[in-house]
Amino acid sequence: MDFALIIGLGGVVLLFAVLRAAQSIRHHKDSERGCDPGTGYHEIEANYHSGGAGGGHSYTFKVPRDPQEYAKTFVPRNKRK
Repeated sequence: MDFALIIGLGGVVLLFAVLRAAQSIRHHKDSERGCDPGTGYHEIEANYHSGGAGGGHSYTFKVPRDPQEYAKTFVPRNKRK
């Protein structure tokens, strides 16, 4: 293969990747993840099933909607004020 052809194809692939990334950023800009802060809790249900007849676990836990309260859950208990 010709060296110029390889460089040209590499440039086209790089250009395509950059344009696709820009398109993705523009498309997802207004649809940010997360929720609005507030009071109360979100209830999250986590399920695990190992398949077959039975087996697995289910667990429901609460996550605070307040960002400050949520952040406090990551501070070790002996360091909380």
